[in-house]
Amino acid sequence: MRAPIVEFLFDVGSPASYLAFRRLPAIAARTGAHIEYTPILLGGVFKETGNRSPAEVPAKGRYVRMDLDRFARRHGIPFQSNPHFPINTLALMRGAAGLKGSARFMPYLEAIFTALWERVRNLSDPAEVAAALSAADMTQEEFQALITDSDVQAKLRLSTEAALQRGVFGAPSFFVGDQIFFGQDRLDWVEEALAGWTRAVFAQVASYPAAEK
Repeated sequence: MRAPIVEFLFDVGSPASYLAFRRLPAIAARTGAHIEYTPILLGGVFKETGNRSPAEVPAKGRYVRMDLDRFARRHGIPFQSNPHFPINTLALMRGAAGLKGSARFMPYLEAIFTALWERVRNLSDPAEVAAALSAADMTQEEFQALITDSDVQAKLRLSTEAALQRGVFGAPSFFVGDQIFFGQDRLDWVEEALAGWTRAVFAQVASYPAAEK
């Protein structure tokens, strides 16, 4: 039986992407879904869509920080607002794009998300990046070689362009089939869509003749 798929489009500099990163595995377990992790560059998305960070609107920024705290408490997720936010994540997201598909991808995301949103490190500082990378068993030299590779740079650019073509305007964004959902506060809707997919597939399988099952 084909498992449902949720595409998770993220940037590590987005605190809402961090909360989604923590919440999605439980949703996948409940629905039998596969998570497709897709790095995008949020700065590039903002530039092309005219969107901007809530941090640029003081009242909205204060509200969003409170709301993120509420969600973190509700779901038991360790979370702190990073005083160094916003951080230029170009290098970090090139790292994610370059490692996608390898065994080092998830340890890298774990290390970077943890450094940013649990330990509130300033990942604009190369020394802090090096410390975070050590948790993923990666050296600064390996990281630099990865993010300066032209193919890796193209991967991130192309994934961001593809996201824009699909109507993405911020992060995190999710796709279940053709349905788009924006924000970790829409994960209940994502789970509902995944559950509906699973029910539809079971119904389809149940309708097959016995010889085809």
